[in-house]
Amino acid sequence: MPRLGAPQLDAIVIERYSSPEITEIFSDISRFSTWLEIELLSVEAWARLGFIPQGEAEFCRGHAPVVDGDFVAEVTERERVTDHDVAAFVDVTQTKIGFPQGSWIHYGLTSSDVVDTALSCALTRACDQVISALDGLVGALKSRALEHASTPMMGRTHGMAAEPTTFGAKLALWCLQVDRDRTRMKRAREVISVGKLSGAVGTYSNIDPKVEQEVCSALGLTPVPATQVIARDRHGEYLYALASIGSSIESFATEIRHLQRSEVGEVFEPFKTGQKGSSAMPHKRNPILSERLCGIARILRGFLGAGLENVALWHERDISHSSVERVVLPDATQLAYYATRKMTNLIDGLEVNPDQMMFNIQRTRGVSFSQSVLLELIRGGLDRDSAYRIVQRDTRVALDEGKDLKEVLTQDREVTVPSARLEEIFSIDRLLKNAGLTIDALGSIS
Repeated sequence: MPRLGAPQLDAIVIERYSSPEITEIFSDISRFSTWLEIELLSVEAWARLGFIPQGEAEFCRGHAPVVDGDFVAEVTERERVTDHDVAAFVDVTQTKIGFPQGSWIHYGLTSSDVVDTALSCALTRACDQVISALDGLVGALKSRALEHASTPMMGRTHGMAAEPTTFGAKLALWCLQVDRDRTRMKRAREVISVGKLSGAVGTYSNIDPKVEQEVCSALGLTPVPATQVIARDRHGEYLYALASIGSSIESFATEIRHLQRSEVGEVFEPFKTGQKGSSAMPHKRNPILSERLCGIARILRGFLGAGLENVALWHERDISHSSVERVVLPDATQLAYYATRKMTNLIDGLEVNPDQMMFNIQRTRGVSFSQSVLLELIRGGLDRDSAYRIVQRDTRVALDEGKDLKEVLTQDREVTVPSARLEEIFSIDRLLKNAGLTIDALGSIS
């Protein structure tokens, strides 16, 4: 979906993954509105300093153009002549205000004063939207973690059965991870909520530093030292926060994909009435949303790489970063926001099958208790290697012959553990007695 008034080649994430609240932030109307506000605030600051007659500043504010589709179209048309978007914007704005008062627009400023400060405004607003979405995901994960705090399931390492855990503990760990992503996003907001109106190379050669202070204060930004541009490590940190969100969501989505496999069947994505999993096979219920989110995470990491390339500019600036940012900043924001909200919906509607989880624990024939048996044999006096070899051998027999490990152990003359003690060792409740500590960690998260 092209931006209003923008050339068709000015890329933006496809409408399928767009959200109106993010689209509005990065629209031409929003961008030009912020540019205009910066220009007017600057004129008013000059007036308060006594450099411009107060009446001139009031005239500029009172005759400022309405930024709408027609205004955007006029600036776009003027840019065909100037080949410079800010110069085109200034020309149109000055003409609409009228002369001589309109001549005060852009007085003492360079293009990046307006562009970078306005971009910071947009990214600050975007941060607020993403943080709000993360609040929703944290809430969903915490709720489902508490719901399944005592739901046993098989824990797996290397894709193989390991020891039992709980589904609640898994969700709690996801919740803690998203909370860290939220902290990173808040930090990115702080880093990007800055502005500069310090002129051509950042030395305030033709502008009073008090103008910068007043304009930034009015916009809710912090003035920072700069060259002609705000340092791009700040934008890189913003993109990292978004990429980190994507990677976390990919991690969760990958796990859901594994747990939904036909051979596992422990959880399922929501599947609404009328939905089709396959055009050819009616029985299919594919984890398509989780797969889509994994793909989006790859794009977000790619955007981060592009953003880090923007940190190195020539001398006090060049514009090699500009074309990159026109694409990656709005698109990365759209995708991270979309992915966060979609994962929230997925978690809210996730279908959990506790019976299948227990079945998958039982089908391992008790071998998931092998460490407990190993430790019991060591307590009984065996050296670790000898105990390990005994348990390893007996677990292999259990799996190969379809027997329960406990039964094989009772028939092994080298194993002298009493039957009553074996019953205690093979208790899931014993293994999971401390699993609730992970759930307890959610107490400080809201």
